[in-house]
Amino acid sequence: MQAEFNFFQHWYPLVPIEDLEPQRPKSITLLGKRLVIWKPTQSETYRVFLDQCPHRLAPLSEGRIEDKTGNLMCSYHGWEFNGNGICQHIPQAENPEIVTKNQDNFCVISFPVRQQQEILWVWPDEKTAAIAENTPLPLSPQIDAAKGFVWSNYIRDLEYDWQTLIENVGDPSHVPFAHHGVQGNREKAVPVPLKIVKSTIDLIEVNIERGLPTTITFEPPCRLEYVMNLGNTGKKLGLLVYCIPVSPGKSRVVAQFSRNFAKNLHRIIPRWWDHIHDRNLVLDGDMMLLNQQEYLLQKKQLNQSWKTAYKLPTNADKFVIEFHNWFDKYCQGKLPWTDLGINVSESTTINDNHGEMLDRYKQHTQHCSSCRTTVKNLERLQIALLAYFVITISGVVVLPDNWRLQLGLPLVITALLGLGIYSWLKFSLIPKFYFVDYIHAEK
Repeated sequence: MQAEFNFFQHWYPLVPIEDLEPQRPKSITLLGKRLVIWKPTQSETYRVFLDQCPHRLAPLSEGRIEDKTGNLMCSYHGWEFNGNGICQHIPQAENPEIVTKNQDNFCVISFPVRQQQEILWVWPDEKTAAIAENTPLPLSPQIDAAKGFVWSNYIRDLEYDWQTLIENVGDPSHVPFAHHGVQGNREKAVPVPLKIVKSTIDLIEVNIERGLPTTITFEPPCRLEYVMNLGNTGKKLGLLVYCIPVSPGKSRVVAQFSRNFAKNLHRIIPRWWDHIHDRNLVLDGDMMLLNQQEYLLQKKQLNQSWKTAYKLPTNADKFVIEFHNWFDKYCQGKLPWTDLGINVSESTTINDNHGEMLDRYKQHTQHCSSCRTTVKNLERLQIALLAYFVITISGVVVLPDNWRLQLGLPLVITALLGLGIYSWLKFSLIPKFYFVDYIHAEK
């Protein structure tokens, strides 16, 4: 009997730990399930619950960490839950025994979690915790400081489905064109001969033997990794993308970029600078293409197979073919949305609105502690610079005539310099955290 891939019995990365705020709950969606991430006050480990209070189904992500007990409190009626999801307090209870006698009935659904390689992981099937305990995380050997590697973390929500994301990340031949001037050069594009080394229900492995020797590893459902060897130097460059199914037409990447050389650059270049000038640009370059590609493929698959909807004549298409064959064979060509009662008939629509599709703040900045903190600080600096300009110019105007040249001129110069910095922040730097249009015709 052919094995069937179970999407719920695998470990998924939710978010880099450095991007979580231990003082407040965070809502996140995985496989159509709304979850809440939170951290008990005295615990070193985050918890992941179903984002529903058992009382009246209010979202616990809108709750708070109670100061005295460290429990998760529902903001609707004040019910409190400990780190195991067990109800500890009901303010409306006339008798404390209401709580103690009904703990099994009043508990929140809690999922197995782990914290490793700077990421919070969850097992989205609360009924198979024993299996989770004996299942290893889909970790990369590149994310290991003991082996001389450094890396950075990145997260972003995307406006297309999980299978479209897998197909895209596993396709290196699109890089010189979709990311011209960012990661590639279309004038230097060459054939990319891919060789399928292994293909099972648990692993697809591909080699690129031309140019830099590269291995592409897809470990379903989410780990898709490139390892590039830079000649015979022993230097390695890694791209690890965890491709996460969120809901129909939505996915998320948690990515880690590793290398065992140029380590000082990792310490010097701020994480947020890398995000706004490189990582976001790469995802921007794909967003409009993939949203519309996905919509058209779904329409065509109503009366034909992807095998005829797509034209895949070259070796560069081998991963795409192998992935779709895997998806058909082990998943019947679909994600388990219907098992969750989710209607997928109109999951994807073409969205030509670049402002919505490339909304960096909604998709990335608000989730990234580095970008979120930086943009807040820059906006505060804007206010300070503008206030300094207004106060300084106003003060110089009322200075006595004999002081204006000696004292007033330097103050005016500094005020104008501050106004220049303010303008650069307002019109150049800060917008990169919110929205930067991506027009392929202009690249």
